Amino acid sequence: MSNYPNMHDVDTVACVGTGTIGGGWAAYFLAMGYRVQAWDPSPDAAEKLGRLIDAAWPALTELGLAPHAAKDNWSVHAELADAVAGVGFIQESAPEDLELKRELLAKIDAAAAPGVVVGSSTSGYGMTEMATAAASPARLVVGHPFNPPYLIPLVEVAGGEGTDPAAVAWASKWYDFIGKSVITMDHEVPGFIANRLQEALWREALHMVDNGEATVEQIDLAITDGPGLRWPLQGPMLTFHLAGGQGGMAHMLDHFGPSLKSPWTRLDAPELTEELRGNVIAGCDEEAAGRSVDELIAQRDAGIIAVRRALADLPGGPA
Repeated sequence: MSNYPNMHDVDTVACVGTGTIGGGWAAYFLAMGYRVQAWDPSPDAAEKLGRLIDAAWPALTELGLAPHAAKDNWSVHAELADAVAGVGFIQESAPEDLELKRELLAKIDAAAAPGVVVGSSTSGYGMTEMATAAASPARLVVGHPFNPPYLIPLVEVAGGEGTDPAAVAWASKWYDFIGKSVITMDHEVPGFIANRLQEALWREALHMVDNGEATVEQIDLAITDGPGLRWPLQGPMLTFHLAGGQGGMAHMLDHFGPSLKSPWTRLDAPELTEELRGNVIAGCDEEAAGRSVDELIAQRDAGIIAVRRALADLPGGPA
């Protein structure tokens, strides 16, 4: 990764696009102690960005600010070239319009100094399809955050066919360096990982509302007071691993596998082949990292109690 900046030397970043996502990124970078240079075509971009940073700052302060963090250490530039001049990293967060993304990434690539990595906040497009107009797509990567990016730690990183693998590695290390939780994807998957999972739940929720099977409130309560209490601690795979009792995921798949074909949801279930069964079981064993089912249950229960107590202490939280 010798062609890319030394992360310890980066003191200024550019945020191209300052809407909800781009502005959230700007607030996060400021909280991490960086100077932010922004560009957005909106005539009131500076005013909107200032409001967003002001709104995010109390939460960022509570989480802990980096030394020398300052919420006014930012500027909005009329010219894109000025915004990306002298920066060590660029985060693009334009609206989810493929042609717009292609044109803007090409302009950023043409204006930015060589070796500066550009991360795109796209929610679903792959970098291969977004980088078609760029002269040198090697430094263009997907850096997909979750909203709000100043609070949610997840960033999914993926390259395109023309992306330098070293740029992907640099981006992953960069996001980790600034305090994010990073998934470096092995393949370009439309919607990435988290959005694919979120979309599946969302689609089924809309089906239930549309068919009069559940209300919006019932659906939200079913998650916040049900599986949502487990998911901050253990994801859906490890959760089902524990649901299998001492037999773990193997028992869960063998016992409940046939019900995957039951018409519970409107999503086609994959065929439960021996290969799929083995991969899922192996993945759970790897994630468990030697912890027994009893140990995982104890950790889960302690975590759920902590989450419930924390939620109860929030204004308007459950009693």
